[in-house]
Amino acid sequence: MNANRSGCPINLTLETLGDRWSLIVIRDLMFGTSRHFRELLTRSQEGIASNILADRLKRLEAAGLVSRRDDPSHKQKAIYSLTEASIELVPLLAHMGGWGLRHTPASEELSIRAQILEDGGPLLWSAFMAELRHLHRGAPQPKESVMARLQSAYESAVARNR
Repeated sequence: MNANRSGCPINLTLETLGDRWSLIVIRDLMFGTSRHFRELLTRSQEGIASNILADRLKRLEAAGLVSRRDDPSHKQKAIYSLTEASIELVPLLAHMGGWGLRHTPASEELSIRAQILEDGGPLLWSAFMAELRHLHRGAPQPKESVMARLQSAYESAVARNR
């Protein structure tokens, strides 16, 4: 028996990603350097609770959006990585960020990455996905770093708004 409400791809996507925290966890893995549970927990701007984070990581792993491997430097730690399926969410997150820029009162420092991705369009999204494949999947390193560009713009916006 099928546990999904329907076979509609929009419905199935919402059933996978439509709760309050799943895309936030993917965003934090995608745009940040946090790869361990404790880092994801303490660096969450939205203040995710530890039990919610643990649940979402398990759900995302079961859905094939996040992979988990033991950290060789510490027996009790795990390293979380984006899978190809979650890397392919870059265009969706870029569109969501662009929509948020136009229709919500987002702050400058938290909008700057969305603005750069919206302005850069599909070519920049593709370069960002290549870099994420390098960082999370072990693909060859691209010549230029979109991540460094996004981080630099974010840090500049934070400095301007102090």
